[in-house]
This record gives sequence, structure tokens and C-alpha cells, in this order.
Amino acid sequence: MSDEKKVAEPKKEEVKNEAVELENKISEPVLGEEKSFTDEDDDEVEVAAKKEGDVTEELPDDIKKKLEARKEEKSAKKPMKKKKKRVKVRVEVGKIYIKASYNNTIVTATDLNGNVISWASAGMAGFKGPKKATSYAAQIITKIVLMKAKDDYGFKEASVFVKGIGTGREAAVRAVNANGINVTSIKDITPIPHNGCRPKKPRRV
Repeated sequence: MSDEKKVAEPKKEEVKNEAVELENKISEPVLGEEKSFTDEDDDEVEVAAKKEGDVTEELPDDIKKKLEARKEEKSAKKPMKKKKKRVKVRVEVGKIYIKASYNNTIVTATDLNGNVISWASAGMAGFKGPKKATSYAAQIITKIVLMKAKDDYGFKEASVFVKGIGTGREAAVRAVNANGINVTSIKDITPIPHNGCRPKKPRRV
């Protein structure tokens, strides 16, 4: 009996050792897999940060804050949906439309067919009231539009179309040239009456 007990005890110890080894193997993380996941995640975060920072890196601090606050508001309002992957098309040559009214300035960049690539208005950049029609606001929004068009589509050359007689029209055209876009032509498309409709009779006071 004593011999059988001696034989049984080492068997129990062997079984225990095997069980401990199995537990250790299961609990040990697979280092190769973890590294691959973390590296990809870091790369994605870096790319996303670059994309967000590209548009606002050269803008004044107060306007950067306003644009970031606007993005946060939009993301909070919209429910998260799965987006389809879109293939980005390069648009090196296009058109820039500047609408300069007495109350606001709107700049839009399009391709040659008129499809909008990027746009911005003075109100979107955080200007309010009479500041929206200033030449400074026109410079800032032109910079926002062109930085986005350059980063996303490789925008290089454009023909400019100016509409309206606001104070921001000249500043916007100069900003287009200053931001590294090759301007091929500038055309004024402000609507002008050609004596078509009968004018109102003079007001009697």
C-alpha cells in the first residue's frame, strides 16, 4: 500500500504542474497581436488629428476655437451613422465663387463642372453683425476654403468669379492669390439691370 501511495503522489504533482502551465499560457497576452492593434490605432488617431489640424493650423486662435466649438455642436446633434467609404477625387483645376454683399461674404470652391468642394461664410467662421462684411472676415474664410480644398483635393489652379459690391470682394481675391492658388482669370458677375422692368413711380412725401 505504501508503494502505491508513493507512486500516486508524484502523478498528482505532475497533473498539478500541467494545470498551472495551461493557466499561465491562457492568461499570458499574445504580444504580437496586441502590438499590431495598438500601432494601427495610434496611426489612425495621428492621421485624424492631422486632418483636423490641417485646416486650422495657420488661423488665429479665437477663430480656431469657434470652428472647434462648431464641430463639437454638430457631432453632438447628429446621431452616429455608418459612413460609406468615398474615393477622393483629385481636383487640381476649378472655380472659386466670391459673393460679397453688404451684410456677409460667402466663398465657394468648385470643380470645373460646378460641384462644390469646400465653402465658408463669415458667419460660419464666428463673425457676427457688421463684422461679417469686413475685409478681414473675407481673408479668413478664403483661407479656410482653400486650405480644405488643397488638403482634400489637391487644389492648385482656379478662375475667380466675383458677385456683389460688398467690402470683402477685393480682400477675398487677394487672399486667393496669397494662399498659393494660381489665378487664371477674374470675372465680375454682379447682376446689372438693363432697363428691362419699369421702375417704381417716385415716392410722394
